[in-house]
Amino acid sequence: MLSRRVLLGSTTAALAAQAQAQAQPSYPERPIRLVCPYPAGGATDVLTRILADGMRERLGQPVVVENRSGAGGNIGVDAVAKSAPDGYVLGTAPVGNFIINPFLYRSMPYDPVRDLTPVSLAFEVPNVAVVSEKFVPARSMENFLSWARAKPGGVVYGTSGVGTSAHLCSELLFKRAGIACTHVPFRSAAQVIPAMLSGDVDFAIDNLASYAGIIQQGQMTALGMTTAERWPTMPQVPTMAEAGVPDFVVTAWSALIGPARLPMPVQDRLSAAVQSVAADPAIRQRFLVAGGQALATTPAGARERMDRERPMWKEMVELSGARME
Repeated sequence: MLSRRVLLGSTTAALAAQAQAQAQPSYPERPIRLVCPYPAGGATDVLTRILADGMRERLGQPVVVENRSGAGGNIGVDAVAKSAPDGYVLGTAPVGNFIINPFLYRSMPYDPVRDLTPVSLAFEVPNVAVVSEKFVPARSMENFLSWARAKPGGVVYGTSGVGTSAHLCSELLFKRAGIACTHVPFRSAAQVIPAMLSGDVDFAIDNLASYAGIIQQGQMTALGMTTAERWPTMPQVPTMAEAGVPDFVVTAWSALIGPARLPMPVQDRLSAAVQSVAADPAIRQRFLVAGGQALATTPAGARERMDRERPMWKEMVELSGARME
């Protein structure tokens, strides 16, 4: 009798679980909102839209990009953190929003470890060191550093904001080289470029996606790329190590994120979609042309890279001396 009751109980539980699974809708059943925490037209926005196109094809639902910029990306990421954990509000969060900003800002509206779910790394962008063809005579990193040391008052460099990877890379370069420098932060690379072309700013080291076009037009010289190997679309540009600056491999990656407590089946579905996007040769080429590289990981793989790079970015923030309210 006991065995029969156990068997009946097990059968009933199995049928109930099956009925519940059948009752739950398959994900996704409606459009997904993908929050980009930076302005339209910038590197993160352009690459986010390529990712959204690929995900739409694989998920069978519209993936609508929404730009919510401000506070170094914190506003957009916070909107994702405070959304319902159902997979219909996602975001792309650059390394700054996971690792840099917690060391940079005195207070944060969200805790990146507690309030977010990293679903997969999505793409990364190298930084490229550039100078104006017209106003800076150097055509190599070695010549530029010599020119910068001799320049009265030091070098003026522009970035897309305080605490960005552009800012931290620039400070690291000039402090290592012992060169006096003045930081001029702008809202985006779109404002830095005209300042460089007019001679108001001497130097920038920022996302390739923002500078690829102006380099190809011949108005700026690329002195070095912050990658371990030469970039496929610009093989003529040396790596920073080849240019004489060792131990300078720094890329700005972005992850596909959701709020905390995102169900594992949803995470798995999204992670599989990103992996399929990254494996598509046509989409990989679109990323490369835009100045980025497609990435894909499991949720655990995304967390592993974040944990591994956290000490490096913390050191760079401390070296820069930057602090934000």
